[in-house]
Amino acid sequence: MSRSEYLRLADTVAAEIADGTFRPGDRLPPQRAFAYERKIAVSTASRVYAELLRRGLVVGEVGRGTFISGEARRGVAAPGEPRGIRIDLEFNYPMLPEQTGLIAKSLAGLEQAAALDAALRQATSIGTPSIRSIAALHLSKGTWAAEADQLVFTGSGRQSIGAALAAVVPTGGRCGVEALTYPFIKGIAARLGITLVPLAMDGEGVRPDSVQKAHQEAHLSAIYVQPAVQNPLGTTMSTTRRVDLVRVVEELGLPIIEDNVYAFLDDEPPLASIAPDTCLVIDSLSKMVAPGLTLGFIVPPRHLRESVMASVRSGGWTASGFAFAAAERLMGDGTAAELARLKRVDAHARQKLARERLAGYEIQSHAGCYHLWLTLPAHWRSQSFVAAAARRDIALTPSTTFAVNSGHAPNAVRLALAAPAMDQLDAGLGVLASMLGVGEENFDSTE
Repeated sequence: MSRSEYLRLADTVAAEIADGTFRPGDRLPPQRAFAYERKIAVSTASRVYAELLRRGLVVGEVGRGTFISGEARRGVAAPGEPRGIRIDLEFNYPMLPEQTGLIAKSLAGLEQAAALDAALRQATSIGTPSIRSIAALHLSKGTWAAEADQLVFTGSGRQSIGAALAAVVPTGGRCGVEALTYPFIKGIAARLGITLVPLAMDGEGVRPDSVQKAHQEAHLSAIYVQPAVQNPLGTTMSTTRRVDLVRVVEELGLPIIEDNVYAFLDDEPPLASIAPDTCLVIDSLSKMVAPGLTLGFIVPPRHLRESVMASVRSGGWTASGFAFAAAERLMGDGTAAELARLKRVDAHARQKLARERLAGYEIQSHAGCYHLWLTLPAHWRSQSFVAAAARRDIALTPSTTFAVNSGHAPNAVRLALAAPAMDQLDAGLGVLASMLGVGEENFDSTE
């Protein structure tokens, strides 16, 4: 069978996963049986399974077989099929019951002709003097004051990461990133032709010596870090670690792309407060306000602003005029700040509940964080645990999603706490706690 033919067969199985024929946790037949069913050679079946594994749609478990991954997207259930409640601990967009009313109040009048006319006009990467002034005040924190004339805008935080990467790392270049990092940077870097180099971490985040070592071995062009409420580990760097990291990076002459999207949950100012000429600060409104109403921010050093602006334009990442108009109101009247305050309270409550329900297990996080990192007992493996949770209508994220080098992913999962209602979160955590206490080979039979 030619390469295109076995890839088409892999596409067929992928479609069967998408439409619900196969569900997360289902076991695929042994390769020999699959070959017989599909009337293909066993060697071809092996190539199909390898392709499904490469795409992250299945996970192979030695001695047990090949299972549909917990990362695979299931199809819509047939009407009337009893499935229970799906509890999403995978995606992390906090939405409070009262936030829609607050946002509606802030945006009242935006539908009026004069305001709407301005909002529907073509926008630029630097917005208007008014939005720059309001955004600079909104972003400033502690000892760090964002300068309005340095600001560049995009449509989202992800676009800001892409624009910053493209501005400071050439195609074919290398960027150092936390060994466990925000997953979407992997796809962004791949599309930009950038190689990510994992940086060793400890309980405080990236180790400065690992940056030095990676630069000596791989000649980095920049590093990307999340110094506050890191995703997925929830760690925040101490002042001492920040100073040490900045010192090493400045000695090496590397820019720092500093992702502060979760930093509204913490009091620490950005690294830019001690290294304004080194850091490109990234932020957005997606977590603080809402995923459907967002704006991305980049605060680069002055000498990099033109490169970042050019990157935004060439990438097609300029925000819409309507996003500017909405964000200006939300930041200008204090609604965004009030939502941040309310979400900090909510995150503390959810984190407290999670720690109570998972007491006795190894957890890494931040007291006011919307996610936590759960190291699994030795009798569970990350992908198996995710698949077993999926069979119970609970979506989790395995460690391989965050690992730059998936071959070195720890035996852990990330739990995103933001999406479910508190009673659903409580129920889901209870199910996970019961799973953790039982060996994976015995769990189904003892349920």
